[in-house]
Amino acid sequence: MTTSGTTQGFEITQSSTILYEKKNGTAWITLNRPERMNALSFDLRGAMSKALREAVRDEEVMVVIITGAGGRAFCAGNDLKDAADRYAQGIQAGTEVGPSDNYGVRECPKPTIAAIDGYAVAGGMELSMGCDIRIATEKSMFGLPEIKRGRMAGPGLTELGRMIPLGEAKMIQLTGSHMNAKRAYDIGYIQGITPDRESLFAEVERLAEDIQSNAPLSIEATKRVINIAHLMPPEYIQKVWNPERAIIDRSEDIVEGSTAFAQKRKPIWKRR
Repeated sequence: MTTSGTTQGFEITQSSTILYEKKNGTAWITLNRPERMNALSFDLRGAMSKALREAVRDEEVMVVIITGAGGRAFCAGNDLKDAADRYAQGIQAGTEVGPSDNYGVRECPKPTIAAIDGYAVAGGMELSMGCDIRIATEKSMFGLPEIKRGRMAGPGLTELGRMIPLGEAKMIQLTGSHMNAKRAYDIGYIQGITPDRESLFAEVERLAEDIQSNAPLSIEATKRVINIAHLMPPEYIQKVWNPERAIIDRSEDIVEGSTAFAQKRKPIWKRR
């Protein structure tokens, strides 16, 4: 990632496990446990929640990019070494106390992009699933290996079959095997492949700029409708779309969009 300014991970999250940087209207959230393949520890989960809330609170942020440090993994899922230590201490599986703030990427109302370089498996694949757009390097690998560890996937079981053909989802879910980036692209799980990490960040920055050129209210209303509508029967979708469209039709930005087009200039969005 080309950077400008200061990375503010500790100030925003009070944790070095997540780095947070705001750059040109985009919030970069970097999982920063490369020595553990960016596995999801208790501390990292809580810090990510704080970073996501900061990105949502900041009206200058229009897009959120999530990536992993180190280049070996985007995220390897739950930290199984930590889990093994807890079980050795007599803590029963499923009774572990989670972070007090568990705000996740699926709750983020702003567009999210996963910039994947390396392994995105188990909870790491599920984290990428929660993002709106996924771009990966050629070397990246995906999978839900929980079944190989006596565990059970979460959103990877309940949501993957809505994103890709059901047979493809079942093969991933029931075998626990890895899927390479080309296969992930061919079945529509990821939306782009880049040759290396540098070109990955260039591509996600380009996508973020494309999104940022659009009206903020329209972007967020569009995401809300998409996220709800894909779970609903067609006859009910209009009831979701109508109130969102009514808000957009009363906005100042809808007037600005037409005016800027007529005047052959870039629109100046006001988010109202």
